Amino acid sequence: MRDYILHREKLMKVDHGDLTQCSATALRKAMRRVTQLYDDALRPAGLTVTQYALMTEILRRGSNAPTVTELADAMVMDRSGLGHTLRPLERDGYVALVQHKEDGRQRGVVLTKSGRAMHRKATPLWQNAQQRVVEVVGRDERAELQMKLLAIAHDDRLTNSANSLRHPARPQAARKAQTRS
Repeated sequence: MRDYILHREKLMKVDHGDLTQCSATALRKAMRRVTQLYDDALRPAGLTVTQYALMTEILRRGSNAPTVTELADAMVMDRSGLGHTLRPLERDGYVALVQHKEDGRQRGVVLTKSGRAMHRKATPLWQNAQQRVVEVVGRDERAELQMKLLAIAHDDRLTNSANSLRHPARPQAARKAQTRS
């Protein structure tokens, strides 16, 4: 118990001097730090953490190959960003686009034999990075943080299309335009 308390106090230290008030900025700073850790760990395999995550998601689907749109949705990415990440994997022969089983007009994304081999090669590297996060953050805290981050990632109330995020100056500007007419 004493070790847990000491770890928790160490984790909660705020002597970094960063006074950022913006949640998006704080998340982006943390994301850059963690992404760098995973990218560095996966570098010997020639993959980025985003590429590894895509391969993991495709593998998780088994024989039910996701369409590009389904994969983009699962990864909370837009299709153009997904395409940018998939192109090197396709070029290197790790993924392929195949005619979708249920709808011939769509293409599914599958891991090739060499893609599955690369994923197996990269997994211990990814596990090392994952363990490093656990060592720094704590096992229970990492699990709790992951649950919260995934809840945020999949909460549609936080998309740009949400009416609650409209710029407050727009209604005022619209009223001014109407009075000039």
